Amino acid sequence: MEWPYPRFFHGETKFGQRRLEPSRRRFAVRAGHLLAAAAALVLAACAAPSSVRVDLPPPAGAYGPVRMVDERGLLDTRQAAGVQRRLAGNGDSDLVAHHLAHIESAVKAPLALGNEARLLIDGPQTHEAMFEAIARARRHINLETYILEADDPGRRLADLLEKKRAEGVTVNVLYDGVGSIATPREYFQELAAAGISVCEFNPVNPLKAEGNWRINNRDHRKILIVDGETAFTGGINISAVYRSSSFARKFRRPTPKEGWRDTHVEVSGPVVEEFQRLFLDTWEKQGCTPILQKTAYFPRQERRGDKPMRLVAADPGAGQSEFYVVLLSAINQAASRAWLTYGYFVPDQRMIDALRAAARRGVDVRLVLPGFSDFWAPFHAGRSRYGKLLADGVRIFERRDALLHAKTAVIDGVWASIGSTNLDWRSFVHNYEADLIILDPTFAGEMEGLFRLDENASHEVRLAEWQRRGLLLRLKEWVALWWEYLL
Repeated sequence: MEWPYPRFFHGETKFGQRRLEPSRRRFAVRAGHLLAAAAALVLAACAAPSSVRVDLPPPAGAYGPVRMVDERGLLDTRQAAGVQRRLAGNGDSDLVAHHLAHIESAVKAPLALGNEARLLIDGPQTHEAMFEAIARARRHINLETYILEADDPGRRLADLLEKKRAEGVTVNVLYDGVGSIATPREYFQELAAAGISVCEFNPVNPLKAEGNWRINNRDHRKILIVDGETAFTGGINISAVYRSSSFARKFRRPTPKEGWRDTHVEVSGPVVEEFQRLFLDTWEKQGCTPILQKTAYFPRQERRGDKPMRLVAADPGAGQSEFYVVLLSAINQAASRAWLTYGYFVPDQRMIDALRAAARRGVDVRLVLPGFSDFWAPFHAGRSRYGKLLADGVRIFERRDALLHAKTAVIDGVWASIGSTNLDWRSFVHNYEADLIILDPTFAGEMEGLFRLDENASHEVRLAEWQRRGLLLRLKEWVALWWEYLL
């Protein structure tokens, strides 16, 4: 479902109480197949590079001061230096100091201080938290998502947004044209009729596109900002596959159609301003309905906690993925442990080398990956990497009781990330993404606890077992590798 050309229907699709006609379902499926073929032809014409083409940070000492903001605004050089020294003392490794010194030139947003975070596990908890925040909205709601379905929870979301709009709250909804291609047009028309500003990101129809038609560049972000005070991000779409929790299905056969395992985060504090700025910038670049009085979207921030955070984004137009640079740097600097959970794992050679090198120097490198997927190709392309990773001491766990879709990492018990970026070519090169970096031992401890829950629910793949896998699996891996740049 996160493939850029998604599966279209999980059985019968409803809009309100009315089922879509079979002819309409067939049309959507055929349109998706044509779209996939067209995009594949365009991409196949380009030679796939051996690694992601990004600019790694320059050597140490080539930086100015680290940009930092708090509830009062931008810190001066002396204040930032003091905070940098204090943060560098957190934890038992030099990772935070390295992050602050070596990432500054690679990211756009400053490090935001004074924030609080709430870890959200799976769809039911996340959607409930989002809907509660929306219900409290007094001024404006900005939603940006890859998939926005009409069925529950999309139906509940629409009713809530329409209610808030009737109360005078401004509502802006940005959805991806491919990710939401199966959603009936009537759903978005209903939102618009209620006075909600609705905008399609990179429309499938080239006649509706603003400027160049870039069908292969998708908006994979999942962002919600309420009143400029609360923000959400992570891997969870507005989709029926999240109606149940992955940890409540131990005695049921896993299926790609429900109970997905995913992670989201709710944040408050000065970092929310960066979410708001990113949303408004994307909205404007897409030629959506002009937003007037933008200053109203940036209320005076208050200190909500003590967690330093940094929002990193991927923008194909900017030429690189900030998160790729940040994660690669963190893995290269890891001293004790690097625990990664990813639903789509097709890393480039540079990322593979970093994981293997970390394990060889004694870092506890663990990967929680899917045991099955909603799309076979990236699943088997990722598995083709297992042999060398296992041989170098990387431990791999497959979650086989629920479809894993999370995109998180926790390193050295102090550095954590949650967002929409997968470890694959699509996220690093083609998609618009957003991930949050949190530099806090307490939150990292929560992330490690969640990782252990996934690990305990997973099957560990060992080298001897992997070497005995059958010919059919090896053939699938070989075929999938031919298409890895398109996945």
